[in-house]
Amino acid sequence: MEIIKDFGVDPLLLSAQIVNFLIIFFILRKFALKPILDILKKREDTIKDGLRDAEAGRKILEEAKENEKSILKSANTNAEKIINVSKLEAIEASKEIEEKTRKEVGDMIKNAKEQIGKEYQDAEKRISLKTSETAVEFLENSLKNLFGADKQKELMEIAIKKIRRPN
Repeated sequence: MEIIKDFGVDPLLLSAQIVNFLIIFFILRKFALKPILDILKKREDTIKDGLRDAEAGRKILEEAKENEKSILKSANTNAEKIINVSKLEAIEASKEIEEKTRKEVGDMIKNAKEQIGKEYQDAEKRISLKTSETAVEFLENSLKNLFGADKQKELMEIAIKKIRRPN
């Protein structure tokens, strides 16, 4: 006990400080730590969903490219067959058939490209929309704890305008 008195430590005061610390620790743990961890978990889930959606969009884009290649290959194969058949016919008939065939192949390729372009644009729109929604949701979650409701609303309107503005 003399050592404690030599260092100027009051056992009663030390005990009170330990009790106060434990009370504050448990209060903070119950009311602050859990909500913060919940927010972080939600944010992590949102990011995972966004990454999963981006990966799905990338796969759709790759499939569209593969479809484009197979359609072009099929169109080229069909064109070659039609050209070979037309060579066997009479010279005059072959000119008419060859012209007709080239027009059909061009239309098939044009239609295939238009269809692929539409699918590509649809995939881009879905990815863009999901990315915008994720960005807005992330911004809303980020602003909740930093600013008042009026300032949050003002910042969200500015951010949404910037996100939706065409580049």
